[in-house]
Parts: sequence; structure tokens; C-alpha cells
Amino acid sequence: MSRNRKWLALFCTLALIIVACSCAFLHLGEWLQVQDPLTPAYAIVVLSGRLPERAMEAARLYEKDFAAQVWVSTPVGPAAQLEKMQIAFVGEEFYNQKVLMSMGVPADAIHVFDNSIVNTEEEVDEIARECRRDGAHKVIVVTSKPHTRRVRLIWRKRIGNDPQIIVRYATDDRFDAAHWWRKSQDGLDVVREVLGIANAWMGFPARPEPRT
Repeated sequence: MSRNRKWLALFCTLALIIVACSCAFLHLGEWLQVQDPLTPAYAIVVLSGRLPERAMEAARLYEKDFAAQVWVSTPVGPAAQLEKMQIAFVGEEFYNQKVLMSMGVPADAIHVFDNSIVNTEEEVDEIARECRRDGAHKVIVVTSKPHTRRVRLIWRKRIGNDPQIIVRYATDDRFDAAHWWRKSQDGLDVVREVLGIANAWMGFPARPEPRT
């Protein structure tokens, strides 16, 4: 092969790599956003974060009779630090309950997790423990659009197929999967989710700070 042909082959290879990387970059937001078909389940779970969108979606699913109860995750908050300053702290789980009840979910159909969590891995483990305690084999988990693929991946790696997870996203979530690079919040979501997925693929080497 002549030198000119070698350079041409190298140029074409680099061009193909650039095009492939550009396509992957542009479609990354759409790749992150997944959703499972809805079927009746034991419970609907509101993952922590993005108040009130996730709770609102869970209330809609409850209204459509996809489950008889709604579970609410309890994130770690600054209650201990604020208590030392004599400042009362009301956690996110409190407001999620209020949103659910304002949309017609009865108080006795809402279950708030006793154990607090610091990340999605702990959240998934807690949901699975609650399922096994009650003998449940299927739950609907509501989260935000870019977070759906990571939730599904973490569940499969840590829990498997029983209990079964149905991943749904909040329809009110404004994440623009097709143009995620245009808004800083969407960009931050994509970066965080990609790093989280990489962490899951590698066996969760990155762990949260120890609790004090």
C-alpha cells in the first residue's frame, strides 16, 4: 500500500471514529432514558429526589390501580447537625407524603422506609428488603428520566429478577433527552448518570462517605 493510501485509510478511520463518537454524544440522553411496560405490582416506590415530580407520578399510578400502596424512600438529611443548632428539620419524605395525599393517596396506603439511604445502591437494597419482608415479587419504581437506566442496571446487578422491577419515569420531568447538552441541569444529570453507570459496571468501587 502506498503512503498516500495509508494516510487516506488513517484519515477515513479517524473520521469514522469522530462520527461515531459524535453520534454517541448526541444520543446519550436518549440512551439513558428507559421505561418498562406497566403491569400491576405490589407497591409503587418513590425514589428520593426531584420533589414533587416523582411523588406526583406515583400518585397517578396509584389512582390507576397499578398497586395498593406507595412506598417512600427516606434520604439522609442534615437533621443531626441542625438539631445541635436547635433547628427543626423536616425531611423530603415528609413532603412526598404530603404530595401523595394531596393527590388522593390515603395516608394508610403510604409506607415510609425506616432506614435512611445515601445513594441509589442503598435505596435499591432497601426496596428489596421491604419486598422480601412482605413476600412481594414485583414493584414499580418511579424516578427521573435520565436516572432510569442506572436504576434498572443497579437493580439487576444487586437484586436480580426476583423481586422484579418496573422502572417508570416522572412524566413532568423536563429533561430533554434529544438536546441534553443545551441546559446545564440536563448536562449535569447526564454526567452524573454516566459516572454512576460506570461505577455499577465496575462493581461499585466508588462508595459514599461513611456515616457519622
